[in-house]
Amino acid sequence: MAEAFELGLYTFGDLTPDVQTGKTISAEQRMAEILAAAKLADTSGLDVFAVGEHHRLDMAVSATAVVLAAIAAITRRVRLASAVTILSTADPVTVFEDFATVDLISGGRAEIIAGRGVFTESFPLFGYDLADYDDLFEEKLELLLKLNGAERVTWQGRFRPALHDAPIPPRPAQSRLPVWIGSGGTAGSVERAGAFGLPLALANISLPPAKLAPMVDLYRRAGLQSGHSAADLKVSVATHMYIRENSQDALDEFYPYYAAYFFTHTPSQYRAQAITRADYDARASRHGPIFVGSPQQIIDKILYERELFGHQRFLAQIDIGGMPFANVARVIELFATKVAPVIRS
Repeated sequence: MAEAFELGLYTFGDLTPDVQTGKTISAEQRMAEILAAAKLADTSGLDVFAVGEHHRLDMAVSATAVVLAAIAAITRRVRLASAVTILSTADPVTVFEDFATVDLISGGRAEIIAGRGVFTESFPLFGYDLADYDDLFEEKLELLLKLNGAERVTWQGRFRPALHDAPIPPRPAQSRLPVWIGSGGTAGSVERAGAFGLPLALANISLPPAKLAPMVDLYRRAGLQSGHSAADLKVSVATHMYIRENSQDALDEFYPYYAAYFFTHTPSQYRAQAITRADYDARASRHGPIFVGSPQQIIDKILYERELFGHQRFLAQIDIGGMPFANVARVIELFATKVAPVIRS
């Protein structure tokens, strides 16, 4: 029997001025909208709801596990993931205990997507050196996996005090928390995921998917060469999405929010990105990275990427750029009722 293909949503909780009024909603309202979107995703039958982590005043979510715990209390079936947990600047013990707690509250629905993070504000905030960017992640990932596998842990490393037969409570409802590696598609990160035998969560918001396909092949080769089974080498692909019944309406409506999002929330190490309509149309084209159009166009694009990647999960970020919640809710409805049944069949 073929493995089910999972469909879901993710959010960063960005706080972007409304393109019409110039006003920005409060972090309190943004949080309420995230919970409402998660509940709608759950009741409409989507499979996954993921929440990001940022440490900026223009993003509402920094304590991802706290938000996921709130979602766990109001949902029944949707899986709950981070997108991503910035493991390089976190304590793996705290990460494990927080997500084990979410797992208990949710009845075994928590997942960790661990990444290094494109936004680097957490490094000075928590006292880490960007020069250790890669070494921090590697060491902390190894510790997180050890914590996930045993109730008591002995461990020693460079960046954290040693553990000596330390108890690691609470234990999750699942036998182990699913841990994914989040990546933008660099060779080093996908090879690491393969070497560890961990599922790979690819975020692709700018590259033509065909150019990313070799990275998925590299990931699977690295995993098989490291002795892991093909069944363990799962892939998730994440991008931006907007759906309307009519494709031109979708393109025209989404563009102002999409452009505002990138201009407002560019990582601090880069210049603000002005996304032209031509750039946007190219990204939203048939073989471009973002999913904008009618339900049938979204279906066609998911199937096109499945041919390229052979992936098991698709996640979409839809609530960007100050988009009104009514639009977000309509996209969730169309995704769940018009796209998901076709993909699953």
